[in-house]
Amino acid sequence: MNRNSAISEIKGVGAKTEELFHKIGVYTVGDILLHYPRTYIQYPEIKHVDEVTEGEMAAVLGRIVKTPVVRKVRTMQITVTMIGELNVSMELVWFRMPYMKNNLKSGCSYIFYGKVQRKNGRLVMEQSVVYSQEQYAAMEQVFLPVYGLTGGLSNNLVTKTVRSALQDDNLFRDYLPSAMREKYQLCEYNYAIRQIHFPSDMETLITARKRLVFDEFFLFILSMQYQKEKREKEPNGFEFSEDGFVEELIGKLPYELTKAQRKALGDVLRDMQSETVMQRLIQGDVGSGKTIIAFLAMAFAAHNGYQSAIMAPTEVLARQHYETYQKLCEDFGLHIPVVLLTGSMTARQKRRAYEALEVYSNAMIIGTHALIQEKAVYQNLALVITDEQHRFGVKQRETFAEKGYEPHVLVMSATPIPRTLAIIIYGDLDISVVDEVPAKRLPIKNCVVNQGYRPKAYAFIENEVKNGHQAYVICPLVEESENIEAENVTDYAKKLRAELPPEIQLGVLHGQMKPEQKNRIMEQYVNNEIQILISTTVVEVGVNVPNATVMMIENAERFGLAQLHQLRGRVGRGDAQSYCIMINCTDNRDSAKRLDILNKSNDGFKIASEDLKLRGPGDFFGIRQSGDMEFSLADIYQDASVLQQASEEVTALLQADPELVSQEHENLRHYLEMFFEERRSKLNL
Repeated sequence: MNRNSAISEIKGVGAKTEELFHKIGVYTVGDILLHYPRTYIQYPEIKHVDEVTEGEMAAVLGRIVKTPVVRKVRTMQITVTMIGELNVSMELVWFRMPYMKNNLKSGCSYIFYGKVQRKNGRLVMEQSVVYSQEQYAAMEQVFLPVYGLTGGLSNNLVTKTVRSALQDDNLFRDYLPSAMREKYQLCEYNYAIRQIHFPSDMETLITARKRLVFDEFFLFILSMQYQKEKREKEPNGFEFSEDGFVEELIGKLPYELTKAQRKALGDVLRDMQSETVMQRLIQGDVGSGKTIIAFLAMAFAAHNGYQSAIMAPTEVLARQHYETYQKLCEDFGLHIPVVLLTGSMTARQKRRAYEALEVYSNAMIIGTHALIQEKAVYQNLALVITDEQHRFGVKQRETFAEKGYEPHVLVMSATPIPRTLAIIIYGDLDISVVDEVPAKRLPIKNCVVNQGYRPKAYAFIENEVKNGHQAYVICPLVEESENIEAENVTDYAKKLRAELPPEIQLGVLHGQMKPEQKNRIMEQYVNNEIQILISTTVVEVGVNVPNATVMMIENAERFGLAQLHQLRGRVGRGDAQSYCIMINCTDNRDSAKRLDILNKSNDGFKIASEDLKLRGPGDFFGIRQSGDMEFSLADIYQDASVLQQASEEVTALLQADPELVSQEHENLRHYLEMFFEERRSKLNL
């Protein structure tokens, strides 16, 4: 068995389990080892019944004071007993586990691990796990991994599979030069992989993570720079002439462009007329008006007789862009064909779209990944605009080139990354920053409150809906987790349904839904058929819903400020006053301090910089903070210093050995080639 062996080669992984692993992106032995835990649990210190508090996950040492009994309620068997000491007692309940009656003896002491609740005035623990004191002592210091899952795949099964895969001593060759490892005190790679899954203690966990974070940044930057070095800037094969056309369109806009918008647009138009092909990033805060820049650039291409394409991250957003572009063409009196191409279109609709690509040499083409599929053949493609969420990188650009074109490439990003980090992350692109918000936009009103504010928040949302508006409610989890104390969309929707009038329509959205389900829910929300959308962070990159005026975020302390700011950007897109309510479910002072930054500012770049200052090493449990930028562990804010180190090492390495031909870099070169090949196969290119 090696890292490229199918996951089914691991003992205990049959055909059905293999399919479940495929759903979380695990196909090989290497994949399961790189499927890192998203957090860990450590069993708490043992308490007595009189020391526990309602709502905590506790390990309670107690003596059975009541002989366990099994009751039958309808078709379900319920086992009940009692533990206690002095005048304090706790009821223990197990559902569908009648065998517990024989496992527990009256008068004996055990440790019960579970969530403490209060029902009918008494302390209750349901479905607790039972340990002897010796068993619990052996587990108390251990960090237990908690993995990202899908329906039917348990945490125990993933843990068992990872342990089996790790039985092979050397699945990975350490490809980093020893001098580099020594310089930054980085541990050996196989050791890091073992410790990230099953850390011996906090110190080894931090050590393992440091190595793997460095690797993620190092490989990302090296792959980008290595190919950049091998690729000269392509000559511009398109002729663009500026005859006042774009200025004429700007004059017809019902509003004035900001100075930042004008500068970014000027950079784009200048690049399109330069001697080499454009490769530019426009980095603009949420609501800064990047879409109109994209439209004007595409109109400029059409005016000069060329095709242009914009690739959106979701089908709903692609369709919304399509409708927006059609209306803008109508408002400007432009006779430019606007073509939509998405994966869910019927065969007939796709055929018509393909025909349009052949017939209309100046078409504006809008779509999803379907734009780079084999059947999409372009006649005159001069400009490609893409959203960063696709990480539309070198390989996708080469796909267009292989069709016989080398178009100008414009990447749009709403992630508020400080410029110093952006230069590293987007090292192969020139950067324009749109750091102003259009004047007509009202600033979003923010508040950070505790859980006691929920009834007022529900009443406020109800009032906004009655006034014709809509709202988002964000929860960090899809469904209840025994390991993580946080709200989940499944139960929250039921809770909210009970609080609101029946005429208010609720919708649920999360990443485990099929694409067609997500598209349907989002379309209903866009059309105001759903007034309140309860969702995970999948709406972070969503559609434009100007009618939405309230963003309520549960467990706000579990998100990074950059992500919270992105979520908040879903509202405030219309003329009405918008609001962001952040529910802080912890008493932690550091969390309150961080959330206060967001509370006092709507400036994404300022928030990102402040967030960077506040974060400290070791703050890596819970939800990752920096979106989907190809990193499993690394966080560009929290790990900014490591990012800088990796960038410096890549620069020095390629200066000394541009082709990585020295014997010292042999392992690195082989790994890099494998890295490219794996990325190619995952992109289906």
